Parts: sequence; structure tokens; C-alpha cells
Amino acid sequence: MKRRNFLKGSAIAGMSSMLLGKTRVFAHDFQHPFARLAQMADDSDRVLVLVQLNGGNDGLNTLIPLDQYDNLQKARPDVIIPKRKVLNLHDHIGLHPSMGQMKHLYNENKIAIVQGVGYPEPNFSHFRSTDIWTSGSPAEDVWNTGWVGRFLESEFQDFPVGYPNPEQPHPPAITIGSIVSNTCQGQSVNLGLAVSNPDRFSQLPSSTGMANPNSPYGKELTFMRQMINQTNEYLEAILDASTKGSNVSKKYLGQEKNRLANELKIVARLIAGGLRTKVYVVNIGGFDTHANQVEADDTTLGDHAELLQKVSEGIAAFQEDLEMMQLDHRVIGMTFSEFGRRIKANGSLGTDHGAAAPMFFFGKAVNPKIFGENPLIPEEVERRDNLPMLYDFRSIYGSVLMDWFGVEEEKIKEWLFDDFVHVPVIKTRKANRSLLQKEQQLFLKVNRPNPFDNRTFVDFWLKEAGTVQIRAFDSAGKVVKEIANEEFTVGNHSIRVDGSNWRPGKYYIHARSRHSHDMVIAIKQ
Repeated sequence: MKRRNFLKGSAIAGMSSMLLGKTRVFAHDFQHPFARLAQMADDSDRVLVLVQLNGGNDGLNTLIPLDQYDNLQKARPDVIIPKRKVLNLHDHIGLHPSMGQMKHLYNENKIAIVQGVGYPEPNFSHFRSTDIWTSGSPAEDVWNTGWVGRFLESEFQDFPVGYPNPEQPHPPAITIGSIVSNTCQGQSVNLGLAVSNPDRFSQLPSSTGMANPNSPYGKELTFMRQMINQTNEYLEAILDASTKGSNVSKKYLGQEKNRLANELKIVARLIAGGLRTKVYVVNIGGFDTHANQVEADDTTLGDHAELLQKVSEGIAAFQEDLEMMQLDHRVIGMTFSEFGRRIKANGSLGTDHGAAAPMFFFGKAVNPKIFGENPLIPEEVERRDNLPMLYDFRSIYGSVLMDWFGVEEEKIKEWLFDDFVHVPVIKTRKANRSLLQKEQQLFLKVNRPNPFDNRTFVDFWLKEAGTVQIRAFDSAGKVVKEIANEEFTVGNHSIRVDGSNWRPGKYYIHARSRHSHDMVIAIKQ
């Protein structure tokens, strides 16, 4: 039996429970013994908070492309948000009307948004796509480690052996809830701890003086006993931080039924109490909105509106809490969901599993802007049409690790993928600020002819010499052809594309260079 399966199936998973507010906490991994937790973490101890939106969030009703509104209204007349109700961020884009608190944070330069985040060959299974997003794997491969776990293993070498210790006395990661997040899975163990409420807890029963049998079972039993001892030490550390920490924002009032707000409240309290955990994972479910996404007589109401309001208000309360405690410079957060939803509504006041969707980043340290152009919505949308990927989610992950935790680019490529492209969603030092000025380096022109029969030409202009990758995606988001992936000189270029074996329909031609990307829609007759 694999050790991670042994741990998940063992009695320990349910033996230790702390009650931090209204969430139970189960300890799956180890750390902090009797080391000093009293001193507050210094400014170099940065924290990343992952907000998982379980079910597949509808990005088109979350971040609404106003310049595509007419075509979008044709595709989803029974679920689209009325244009006059959209919370405008700019003339061409706005937020769902239930996200007023997020708009306020955006106006205060504390929100960054990345449009069109996904991956090639998207999978529309909740389970498989969640595995892809939490592991950072290609769609066609199964990886047994999480993207955060690979990073944490480099920080906590040989974990769990020798932990906790005076230099690293606290859990590397914490999931608020009953199950550890796969994002934190390492080679042999998960580097996270599942926590629900550290106000009350019971020590796990431990055994001493008993020899373990010299067998595979004995080895696992030895490991299990080690885990029990370390878990107990973790519980003491978390209780200590919970006792020392507090919450000061009044925005939590009235959100007692908002699970996300309650979980973020716990995170803020533990950070304030001096816990030097690097990564926290919080969750909110319900985004699988095949039906009743909106109310028939008012599309600004319904299940999706309630969920987005909880996300917006929970994040706003958490951010204010950190600011009032002068901890906001140490913490950033980001949302992710296993996929977006289809462009076209499904006839049940809902939307079906889709591909790319926006990601939100919040905190004092984010670059307060919207990355990526609005998605192009065709005039005629078919049932299976999807939003194309603008940014590979692994590039977003890598950019966070690079700019927030100082990970070298070589490591990013090793842990995620070779085609990593930096996206400056986080403010960086002067050395990296030049990246912000390099976004419009590549301009892709509409292919000619368009529509086309068998062949067409893809033209683009490049401001700075370098590698350009050009791929064609079908309407389901699958790669049908890699048109180019090579070095190009400065200036205009034209590539002849043979599409004779493509089926008639819409294709998205996506081009990207080191610091820029562009996309057009091509029609095969």
C-alpha cells in the first residue's frame, strides 16, 4: 500500500479534531513541537492563500466582457447579467453585481485579474481536471505530487524526518477543513495539515515502549506513530497561535453562514498569532451550476450570485482584517477553479462544463491590472463552443512562486513545464518591473483569407526577436495544429497554414512570445 493511501485511510485521519470556529480540523501531517511560537513572523515570511472554487466557476458571468455583450447575449439570453447592472471596471469589462466588495478592492488597487486561464486539451471531468489543477500536470499525464508540495519539499528538505525543529517549527501548509489539499502533496507525504478549529482539540493517543514488528506493516506502524507524535506537536502550536491571534475586522459580522469567510477568518487569526505557515488552502463549493444558476425573473439573483457574493465579501473581510493588523504586506491570495463554463447556456437556467476562466489575485502586493484581452465571442455560438486559453495555468503558478517566494525560473520549469511564460501578477523588484512594459510585443493579424477553404496565411508582427509559438485550437479547446514554435526576427512574418484536414467550423489561432500573446478567430468553410 502506498504511504499516502495508508495515511488517508488510517484512523489518524479522524482521530484528531480541533474546532476552530465552526470548522473541524484533522491533522494529517506533522510539525511544530515545543518550539517558540510566541514571536511574530518577520516580514520575510510570506504567505500564499489559495481559494478553491469547487465545481467550475462561470467566468463569463463573473467577469463580463462588455465589448462582446451583444454576441454573448445571443448565446446565453436566459442567464446573462443585464448590461446596466454590471459593475464596470472599465468601459469594456465589469464584474457581477453581487461582487461589490471585490470592485471596491479593485478600485483600491488590491485586485489583479488574469483572463482566459486554462490548459491545452482541457478535461471536463471534475475529478480529473481538479487533479490537473492541483498537481500542475499536463492534461495527458497523471502526477502524484502537488505543485505547492514540490515547492515546499525544496523548502522543508527531508520532510517529515527531523520536523518540527527550531528553525522550521510550524506546518508548511494548512488546509482549512477536514481533508488535506492535493496541492500540498509531496513525494511520500502531504506537507499540509487539515484544520477546522484550534479552539478545542484532543491529543491523539500515542504508544511508547512497544516494539514494532520487522515487516512492511511494522514500518508503516512506525511511521504512523511518528505522525501521531508530530501531529500532537502541531496541535499545540496551532492552539498557541489561535490563542495569541485575533480578528479585528467588523466585515465578518453577518457572514456566519459564509463558509469561505469563516475559513479566511481562521487563516487571519493564525497568521496574527504568529504561525509561520507558508501556504493556506480554503474552499467554497457549489459552482457546478448546470441548473438554477440564475433566477428566471432576475438573472442577477440565484445560486451563482449568492456564491460570488460570499467570495467577494469573504475576501474583503479577510483583506481588511490583515490591513488593520498591519499584516497585509505579507499575504497574497488567489482563486482557482477546475474549469470554467461553456459560452452557450444550456436551457436549464444554467451552464455546462467549459474550459478557460479568469483567476483573481488579491492583496497589497498584486499588480492591480487586468491581464489579457476580453475573450472573443463569435456571432454564432454552438453548444460545445468553449473559451480559448490565453494563459496556461502553470505559467500563473510559476509566476507566483517566482515573484512571491523567490523561486528560480529553472526550478519553475522543472516543477511545472518547459514552456513557462512569466506573468507579472505580483509586484516585484526593479529588476523585474521591465516585464510590465513588454506586454504588447506581439501582434497577430486576422488570417487571410478568412473564412478559408484549405489554406490560409497567419501574419504577425514581432517587436523583439525571440521564440514565437503559434497553435490552432478547435472550439472545444483542443490543439489541432502547432503552426510554429521557433525563433523569429523583429518585424513582419507570414506563415502558410494547411487546414485541408480540419473540419468546418471555428478555430482559435493563438500566438505567444516571451512576454506577450494575441489571438484571432479563423473560420474553416
